[in-house]
Amino acid sequence: MNTLVIQTLSKRFGSTLAVDGVSLSVAGGEFVGIIGRSGAGKSTLLRLINRLNEPTDGSVRFDATQVTALEGRALREWRRDCAMVFQQFNLVGRLDVLTNVLMGRLTSVPTWRALLNAWSQADKLAALETLDRFGMADFAAQRCDQLSGGQQQRVAICRALMQQPKIILADEPIASLDPRNTQLVMDALAAINRDLGITVLCNLHSLDIARSYCQRLVGMTAGRIVFDGVPAALTENMVRALYGVEAIGVQATAGVHDSPKGVVLPFAKAALAH
Repeated sequence: MNTLVIQTLSKRFGSTLAVDGVSLSVAGGEFVGIIGRSGAGKSTLLRLINRLNEPTDGSVRFDATQVTALEGRALREWRRDCAMVFQQFNLVGRLDVLTNVLMGRLTSVPTWRALLNAWSQADKLAALETLDRFGMADFAAQRCDQLSGGQQQRVAICRALMQQPKIILADEPIASLDPRNTQLVMDALAAINRDLGITVLCNLHSLDIARSYCQRLVGMTAGRIVFDGVPAALTENMVRALYGVEAIGVQATAGVHDSPKGVVLPFAKAALAH
């Protein structure tokens, strides 16, 4: 159950094909890292899944629901079930932490409650419990613009959890964080996946982090998937194909190993030959 199926999904921006015929199946409860250099199509893929961008071709299905056909209320409900965590946090800095977290309930409560800040006691308690889960309850009354980047990202994750999602899409959630906050944020996503059984798809530039946290890696180059397998199956040649000139630095920290496991897709074979 809760299987996400992507079939020949494409997105063109003018003459640029950002996502090119991607097909992918993700089972419920998986923690999948989507890796590749900047511009590989990772962020566009997540935005297509959430319908923040409309596909040029192909489809997204979640169990029996044809996501790419949804409109109106049904589409809003899908975006509730498929929560996004962004690189830039997207919090309201002048509002306190608790109110920002409660914003995750906007798709499930009347609009007037948010406008009047008239949240139910049950929602407030749920928000505080979620903050406490990730060590942020003591900051509930503090303005978000007074928090560190790592603290803000944990607040954003708590807000996503308030949607009661089935999937979390995290788009480079650690890109602007220092190593300590990187660990805290990735630990939070891992706990959500492990303890709550929520499927997590996480775009990551750091191969080292991806190998440490993700059960499965999907490698993208030029909008296409060129690798799909367990972290240990990512060979040195495939890392070079994914990251090009960046591969030297990536390999130094990633500790990649040659392995016969994993799937190298046909598109990657030309890159692997060089």
